[in-house]
Amino acid sequence: MSAGVELEVDGRTLTISHPDKVYFSKRGETKLDLVRYYQAVADPLLGVIGDRPLLLERYPDGASGKSWFQKRVPKTAPDWLRTVEVSTPNGTTSDALVAHDLAHVLWAVNQGCLGFHVWPNHVPDLRIADELRIDLDPSPGITFDDLRGAAVRTRELLAELGIDALVKTSGSRGLHIYAMLEPRWDGYQVRAAAVALARELERRFPDDITAQWWKEERGSRVFIDYNQNAPHKTVFGAWSVRPKVGGQVSTPITWQELDTVVPDELTLATVPARLSERGDPWADRTPQSIEELLTMSDEDMAAGMMDAPWPPQYPKMPNEPPRVQPSRAKKD
Repeated sequence: MSAGVELEVDGRTLTISHPDKVYFSKRGETKLDLVRYYQAVADPLLGVIGDRPLLLERYPDGASGKSWFQKRVPKTAPDWLRTVEVSTPNGTTSDALVAHDLAHVLWAVNQGCLGFHVWPNHVPDLRIADELRIDLDPSPGITFDDLRGAAVRTRELLAELGIDALVKTSGSRGLHIYAMLEPRWDGYQVRAAAVALARELERRFPDDITAQWWKEERGSRVFIDYNQNAPHKTVFGAWSVRPKVGGQVSTPITWQELDTVVPDELTLATVPARLSERGDPWADRTPQSIEELLTMSDEDMAAGMMDAPWPPQYPKMPNEPPRVQPSRAKKD
C-alpha cells in the first residue's frame, strides 16, 4: 500500500489512508477514486444531504468485504466533526455524524464508508421531517419496466395533489421518489401521508401496485414502502455509491430519462461526467405541502381503516392492526 494522500478540504487537512486499496473490483476503482468521485459531485450531494444526520455503512476492505452499520461517531474521531444526538425507535441514543460539509463526507469515506444512509431531518430540529420519500420496492417477478410504470403513476397522483415529485435510481433494483417538504410536520405525520398515498395508488391500480406490508399479500405487484418514512428511518442517499462491485450510484434523474435509463450504467465512473454535461436534475427543489395527503389519511381513518403495520423494531402504535402474519393469524 502507498503512503497516505493529504487533501485540503473546507479548511481542513485530511489524510486519506491506503488510497490505492481497491474498493470496487469490477473496474478496479480505489479508495482514492471514491474520494475523487465525492469531490466531483460535492455541490449536488450537499444540496440534498447537507446538515442531515448520517448512518454510516462501513466497508473498510471495499464493496466485496465485510461490513457493518455504525450509528455512533467513534471517540477517536477528530474534535472538529459535527455530530447530533439521534435515537432509535426503542429510545437508544447515539451521536451521529452530520453532513456539515465535504470534509465530513470525506472523513467518513476514509473510514470505509462507501455511501450514506440519510435522515429526513435537518439539524438542529430533528422533530421536523422535511422530505417525503417513496420507495418503490420490486417484489419477486417485478421488472424495472414495472417500476417505471408505478413511478409515473405515483408522480401523476402527487401532481393531482399539488406535489411536485422528483425521482432517482436506488443504486440497486428500485426507484425512489422524493418531495421536499415545508418544515411543518413530524415523522409520524409524514408517514401517515405516505400510507395514504400508497393506499390510494393500490385502490386505483390494484393489479399493479400494493400497499400491503406482509410479503405474502403483495403478489407480483410493486410495493409502495411507506415505512421508509417512519420516524428514525434512513434512506440511501442521492449521489451515494452503493456497496456493489460495479460502484453503482443512487442517481437523481429527470422524468424524461426514466424510459431509457439503465441503472447499472450509473456508476462512480460515469456519473461525474454526466453531471458535468447535464447538470443537477434536482437543482430546483421547492418545499411542498402534504395537507392533501393528510386529509386523505383522515378520511381513511374516518371510514374505519386502521393504521398500516409498522416495522417490527417499533413499539406497538395506536390504531395499529395486530402485528402478526395474516396466514398465521388465520391458523390461530
